[in-house]
Amino acid sequence: MKTKGVSYQQLRSATGKVIYNGTTFLIDPMLAEKGRYEGFAGTFNAEVRNPTVELPESKEEIMEGVDAVIVTHTHLDHWDEAAQRFIDKELPFFVQDEADAAAIRKAGFKNVTVLDGSAAFGGVTLTRVEGTHGTQAMYDDAAAAELLGESMGVVFAAPDEKTVYLLGDTVWTPRVSKTLRTVKPDVLIMNTGYAKMLGYNESIIMGTADVAKAAAFLPEAEIVAVHMDAINHCTVSRKNVRALAKMLKIEDRVHVPEDGETVEF
Repeated sequence: MKTKGVSYQQLRSATGKVIYNGTTFLIDPMLAEKGRYEGFAGTFNAEVRNPTVELPESKEEIMEGVDAVIVTHTHLDHWDEAAQRFIDKELPFFVQDEADAAAIRKAGFKNVTVLDGSAAFGGVTLTRVEGTHGTQAMYDDAAAAELLGESMGVVFAAPDEKTVYLLGDTVWTPRVSKTLRTVKPDVLIMNTGYAKMLGYNESIIMGTADVAKAAAFLPEAEIVAVHMDAINHCTVSRKNVRALAKMLKIEDRVHVPEDGETVEF
């Protein structure tokens, strides 16, 4: 019997499990073995193959107990060929738009829902929050904009449970601020690897400064920092985030889990 409550298991990079109100959601499954793919062209450390580390568990162990899959967007480090081949084609999927839904259905998956606004599943309300996968300067460049595409975050809510905001691949935007201000989530799961494309000084996702900003914005919230130490173009490490948390004296509420580690709230 599943128990209620909230926890997050870090698997690797942006791949993890949100266990919420008795329902287990697999987030952004990249299930390939170490070094399976070439590094992302036109990015920092492109010569390094992805992923740079192995999964902490077998694919069978990862899928045990999973009730549904959330794919925030279909970049390789969030949805890869190994996941497409291995995951049960009958499992429910939640995605951001019809384009991603069509791609996942084409891979043989039969139960794909576009999270347009909010949806209920397993006693959990899932609400889509639009992400912005880079700066305005990047989106002003047609080639960069095509590579970046769209992304989403998800808010998890249920009566008598802590509210979780999984931000996904986004930079800090007014939409992020508005979500924090209106939802007031108890838990933030932040992709903080500060991944970089060549030719731009800024990142396509969040980093240490955003952890500090979130901690100040919501001084009671707990933060889980992920999407580090596994993909070639990430420039911020777990060590960096832990050093920041120590400097700001917020180690008690900034969690930087190792692969395989579970954080309970």
